[in-house]
Amino acid sequence: MVGMMAIFGLMFYFVLIRPQQRKAREHAQLLETVKTGDKVVTSSGILGVVVGVKDKHVSIRSADSKLEIQKSAIAEVIERAGGAAADK
Repeated sequence: MVGMMAIFGLMFYFVLIRPQQRKAREHAQLLETVKTGDKVVTSSGILGVVVGVKDKHVSIRSADSKLEIQKSAIAEVIERAGGAAADK
């Protein structure tokens, strides 16, 4: 019985916890590397170009609007300022 609990505990760790930790680490690295000129998508679906980066906030320009959002709201970097597309 204890062996079965240990097996289920390991399965739970490798199926749920470990992939989520890896995804969180990759997202944190993405947020650290955001710079002016990057094209980004926010978690709410807004597309924009980064025009300013602060510690916890980012200013983006979308169409004719300038928005200041939290860095954590950036879901994906579509295109880097140098022109290379982001790897998924």
